[in-house]
Amino acid sequence: MMDGWRAALRGDPLPWLLDEATPAVRHLALRGLLGRAPEDPDVVSAREAAMREPPIAAFLAAQDPAGWWSRPGSGYGPKYASTVWSLVFLDQMGAYGEDPRIRTGCEYLISHTQTTNGGFGAVASGAARPAPSTVVHCLNGNLVRALIGFGWLDDERVRQAIDWQAAAITGEGEIRFYRSSLPGPGFRCGANDGQPCAWGAAKAVLALARVPADQRAPHVQRALDAGRDFLLGRDPAVADYPMGWGNTRPNSSWFRLGFPSGYVTDVLQVLEALAEAGAAGDERLRHAVEWLLTQQDEQGRWANRYAYEGKMAADIDVPGRPSKWVTLRACRFLRAVAEAGGPL
Repeated sequence: MMDGWRAALRGDPLPWLLDEATPAVRHLALRGLLGRAPEDPDVVSAREAAMREPPIAAFLAAQDPAGWWSRPGSGYGPKYASTVWSLVFLDQMGAYGEDPRIRTGCEYLISHTQTTNGGFGAVASGAARPAPSTVVHCLNGNLVRALIGFGWLDDERVRQAIDWQAAAITGEGEIRFYRSSLPGPGFRCGANDGQPCAWGAAKAVLALARVPADQRAPHVQRALDAGRDFLLGRDPAVADYPMGWGNTRPNSSWFRLGFPSGYVTDVLQVLEALAEAGAAGDERLRHAVEWLLTQQDEQGRWANRYAYEGKMAADIDVPGRPSKWVTLRACRFLRAVAEAGGPL
């Protein structure tokens, strides 16, 4: 009998995802869909092969030996081929954090991107050290999640970035808010006309949820709970979260499922964040789960409709075509819903 999440699909994509021709997807599918342990021989073999093959190998080939991508400095631009984005995307592809090139890249990023308030900031030119006023939820969340994934949770500098994220959500502690970015606690952002930003919230929740539950300080758990409640405050399938600048309809990017994920968030990433925050079984996700299932094709696959083609260190998918990466994202979430006894 098929697993509950696979029974909900129009076809079975699992053999496709486990194909040895795409070891990076196979590696993550073994872990995230079959529940194999990191030390499982098949997992180790797939992980090692993934580091030798595109797309991971292509991203690493574009890295300077000093650790940066595209140009030295704070690493935000050019989007999406620079240091910030390359490391975020490599984490999403399951790159091995102990690889010396990944270690060098992480050290370079922390050394050049962290601001004096502990959060990670951005400078458009890349030449100068970012100012505290440039730290926003989406950027800091993306980088904290990636760094934790690469094994840097115990680094004091990453701990400072986690503390910034939590304080910026709850308003606890000593943190200064800037009109240009964070005018106050919550997920308010200057880029969203000073209103709470669900894109930023999704990244922040994904970052804080990656801190193991038994290692979360109380203030981090409170921030994670606040992020979960904010995202559950609206129907993710409708995505009518607060909108600035006179907008009355959600950005169309919400409904274009893609891979990898930069600062733009889609409906599925909100669902992924809620699942990692422990809400996969919440009945309020029923409509979003139903919407997600309508996006599959007759083979139980999802297309990549936001692929960043021609913008990254290397292309990953053909836009609009069935994508192993997007399908993997959808299946991991559906598996979490099934395991939580949620609305599937």
